[in-house]
Amino acid sequence: MSDLPLIQADRAVPPPATTTSTGGRRRRLRLLSRTDRVVITLMVLVPLLLVTGFVWLPAAATVLLSATNWDGIGPLNEIEFVGARNYSDVVNIYPPFVPAVQHNLLWLAALFVVATPFGMFLAVLLDKELRGSRFYQTALYLPVVLSLALIGFVWQLLYSRDQGLINAVFGSNIDWYGDSNVNIWAVMIASGWRHVGYIMLLYLAGLKGVDPSLREAAAVDGASERRAFFRVVFPVMRPINIIVLVVTVIESLRAFDLVWVVNKGRNGLELISALVTQNVVGEASRIGFGSALATIMLVVSLIFITIYLATVMRENRE
Repeated sequence: MSDLPLIQADRAVPPPATTTSTGGRRRRLRLLSRTDRVVITLMVLVPLLLVTGFVWLPAAATVLLSATNWDGIGPLNEIEFVGARNYSDVVNIYPPFVPAVQHNLLWLAALFVVATPFGMFLAVLLDKELRGSRFYQTALYLPVVLSLALIGFVWQLLYSRDQGLINAVFGSNIDWYGDSNVNIWAVMIASGWRHVGYIMLLYLAGLKGVDPSLREAAAVDGASERRAFFRVVFPVMRPINIIVLVVTVIESLRAFDLVWVVNKGRNGLELISALVTQNVVGEASRIGFGSALATIMLVVSLIFITIYLATVMRENRE
């Protein structure tokens, strides 16, 4: 009988876990000081303002201006809205548009069929930890660090008609940049040289993240190294493949620097991005017309970006 009050008293004591969890929450709240909250707010707010001010607002302004005939000089209150007339003029009465679309598609095909597989091939070789692989990685990635304008100057030393290395070695007299029949191919080779290093780095990062047990299992099953890569490793890198696809499409659309350095996008080097620049900041100064061309580029880019985001979100839900 004398032990019963003691048992009841013990039952009345709150469990220590509750005190510990409450104390842990209080300690976590104390760790997030006012300064921390200000820093977190700035870290979220500043990038949001920058992206809004430098990406979304100009993009929205471009779409709106594409429905006007503004020349960039008159006051904004005198802007005349013309609806879809600029788009109709681009397709029907603007001769450089069709060659520009063809060249952009050709650029995309060259990057997708030649440069991208070659970059993946180099990544597979470097993933084997070959001797001097660090040097090769640096050498192959170096063109990515350089601007396309500088790359154009470097290749000018190779393509020069009179003093170029290629003509000197082969004893030819080809005007690689001036001849409209060959200059698009010459420029794509220079652009692909840069693109290969970028794709190599993306695939190399993806290969480093592949579980080694997958390759071991494929080897146990008797699969060759080539078969194991295309049947096991390559499907696992689906997110990297989608990123590479989106990057390749965007690279083919925004190909500008190189052709602008060569001849400002004329004489066989017409590209949509060069046409936008010619109409917006060139002598024509047709802001509305150039904005229509830029909007076409924006819509095409958004299609592939939307596919990429939808795929990533679907995988996260799974």
